[in-house]
Amino acid sequence: MSVLIKEVTTRRELREFVNFPERLYKDNPYYVPPLVFDQMDTLDQKKGAAQEFCRSHLYLAYKDGKPAGRVAAIINDLANKQWNHKEVRFGWYDFIDDKEVSGALMDKVEEFGRENGMDAVVGPLGFTDFDPEGLLVEGYDRLSTMALIYNYPYYVTHIEEMGFTKDADWIEYKIDIPKKLPEKMERVAAVIKERTNVHLRQLTKKIIREEDYAHKIFKVINECYKDLYNFTVLPTSMADKYIGFYLSILDLNYVSIVENENNEVVAFGITMPSIARALQKSRGKLFPFGWWYLLKSLFIKREEGVEMLLVGVRPDYQNSGVNSLVFLDMFKKYSDAKVKWAETNAILEDNLKNQRQFTDFDKECKKRRRSYIKHL
Repeated sequence: MSVLIKEVTTRRELREFVNFPERLYKDNPYYVPPLVFDQMDTLDQKKGAAQEFCRSHLYLAYKDGKPAGRVAAIINDLANKQWNHKEVRFGWYDFIDDKEVSGALMDKVEEFGRENGMDAVVGPLGFTDFDPEGLLVEGYDRLSTMALIYNYPYYVTHIEEMGFTKDADWIEYKIDIPKKLPEKMERVAAVIKERTNVHLRQLTKKIIREEDYAHKIFKVINECYKDLYNFTVLPTSMADKYIGFYLSILDLNYVSIVENENNEVVAFGITMPSIARALQKSRGKLFPFGWWYLLKSLFIKREEGVEMLLVGVRPDYQNSGVNSLVFLDMFKKYSDAKVKWAETNAILEDNLKNQRQFTDFDKECKKRRRSYIKHL
């Protein structure tokens, strides 16, 4: 039977789109499902925060009457203007090992791009850089994380045989937390603190609320990431959706903030205890008992590791060494909490400045992921 492609137009179909990977990765021990409610909000064609500057279609594939794949076709008008290109993105791209299915889905993405004057297809990328991005090309036998994509090895073959080539690579480190931090870090941090007139600040719920701290951090994220691959400088209206959500659920002891003498945020590190196992147990659902697994991992009986979600330094402070204060603060907190390892978020392979921050620690390159491009 030929492949049937259907555009998602109803809430029921959206839920089927979000839940498709549960069927595909049902018995895979490395796959970590995302939070279902967050995916539903992100992908909602009417209410999704990114719909303000993105145009998109969601497609489901069926073969022999059964769900066989999915894809999101996205045109991010802000990113296209910022980077002066005309690209349609593909994201949330999952499919059975059937080239007829993967090809039919990609045909819809390319069709959407051509209809809107685009000259290239890139991905996997989301609406913004806060969505999962980058196809896993190394590290299939490693547990995934909440924030990043897991996929089967056959995805690479399917995509490359369609004519896609590498556009960018990211790497991820797993870092062993030392029982005692290098003395050099303490000395350097003390000098930097005095020389740059900055200080660490411990956040509280009251500070976040009264000082609108989500927007403070969001502003710095835009400033320090704006020149990285395909990053979208986002309007401040997005702060509540992205940073506000995390700050509302995180243990604030795992958030490190550096301010200058004017109490402006100049550097930050946002970390959370790993909830990968909790998400596997809950299958990404809060009810009936998923909330308990997540609450337990976040605040009661934590896993041995943490996920380093976001680390950044304001551009005018990037050569001042203030990043050492962030890392000293974070790793002290990890050590005090008896954390054994930290896993970084995806780091661009050519972002050597970021990678050098981990020079003094035992680490391994755990995974590699890739964004592909194909010219129309």
